[in-house]
Amino acid sequence: MVIASPISLRDYEALAARDPSGQWELWDGTPREKPGMTFAHNDLGEELAFMIRAQLDRRQFRVRSNKARVRWSDRNVFIPDVMVIPAADAVEMRDDAQALETCASPVPLVVEVWSRSTGDYDQEVKILTYKVRGDAEIWRIHPYQRMLQRWVRDAEGGYRETVHTGGAVTPGALPGVTIDLDVLFGALDDLAASDE
Repeated sequence: MVIASPISLRDYEALAARDPSGQWELWDGTPREKPGMTFAHNDLGEELAFMIRAQLDRRQFRVRSNKARVRWSDRNVFIPDVMVIPAADAVEMRDDAQALETCASPVPLVVEVWSRSTGDYDQEVKILTYKVRGDAEIWRIHPYQRMLQRWVRDAEGGYRETVHTGGAVTPGALPGVTIDLDVLFGALDDLAASDE
């Protein structure tokens, strides 16, 4: 659902706080409710978050899946499918009992999982916003094509794009983390095998 008239950041935060299950985002001042997703979308996002979380030191990072928000401006706030937050930022948010969990500064990794309902919006709006924010690494995973588009920020502030369909991928800003895409995508197949 989209609310037609633009609202302020404060009004957006009040809306999101009143309706936490609604998963409200703010795009150019207009609230948009993140729609429900398919099983494959949700399962892949949760599995990825689990794989990352299992390899990270909780004293350095926190992992969120469809919970925390990133803010680019007072008119743009999004809920990534998966995101890694530095522990220092998490401490600041933890100590503010009134605020939504929202990262205004760049994060080490932000991930969108493709869906039919939001695929174009993710590509045309959210991925571009993450680049402008300066997030260190941006992933867009397609659960049906079993593909990862990856953008890694370079020293000059630009992004280098690569595409992966299998094998191991190591996020540059997350020391010691390696994601085996064959295992990640295979998690969808494991479910079919459990029915046999």
